[in-house]
Amino acid sequence: MQSPFDVQGRVIVVTGGLGQLGRRFAAALLAGGARVALLDQTAPDDLSLGGAVPDALQANLLGIACDVTLRSALETALAEIERRWEAPFGLINNAAIDSPPNAPATENGPFETYPEASFDRIMDVNVKGVVLCCQVFGGRMAALGRGSIVNIGSIYGVVAPDQALYQYRRDQGEVFFKPVAYSVSKSALYNLTRYLSVYWGPNNVRVNTLTFAGVFNRQDPRFLERYLPKVPLGRMAEAEDYTGPIIFLLSDAARYMTGANLVVDGGFTAM
Repeated sequence: MQSPFDVQGRVIVVTGGLGQLGRRFAAALLAGGARVALLDQTAPDDLSLGGAVPDALQANLLGIACDVTLRSALETALAEIERRWEAPFGLINNAAIDSPPNAPATENGPFETYPEASFDRIMDVNVKGVVLCCQVFGGRMAALGRGSIVNIGSIYGVVAPDQALYQYRRDQGEVFFKPVAYSVSKSALYNLTRYLSVYWGPNNVRVNTLTFAGVFNRQDPRFLERYLPKVPLGRMAEAEDYTGPIIFLLSDAARYMTGANLVVDGGFTAM
């Protein structure tokens, strides 16, 4: 009997594929028998993705250099995927940018002086890029009458960033606040998900959001000291915590699920 969680043979597009999470998603999907088109600003030099993908599965991985904010680049990527395999069944809108913790004070400073250029840059990738990917790849799925889109959300699209988490930086004389653009951009995805789930429901294309919490990446111990008490499960997420939900949403196990927000955050937003 075939498992309802089977993704065998499905062509899945992963944007932001060379990031911390994109690589793990690609490796997990390949292990499940999917064919993965990995999109990022540059194509991967190493199809093992740092040893995560065994030699036997690398034929099912296609790396494409692609700017998700350019429709022409996405259309070229779609044509390349179809030449190699067939039209995509699934899309993971994982590409996103944020102001890094070590960004200049002008970018991580008070809301009142947050740079317009920074806001535009983040919205361009995190919102416009997702819309364009849905138009190009999702539109092809809709024309074929099947598919699943997973938009990657964030706890900071559900609740506001707690600026107290960063008080230790202000205590040492820095001017630091979690900036506004990332939170606004991620909150936009929830209604995009709902909109497209209704719009493409008759075409049998499912659209859902998967909401993440903070993923451990050697954060400052002082940040962890403040963050972890806000998580009922007592730890930050690991990349592997999200591969199961990704496969679920792309498989027939989620065939009656659309327009939903699957929150996997260790309980962060429950408090």
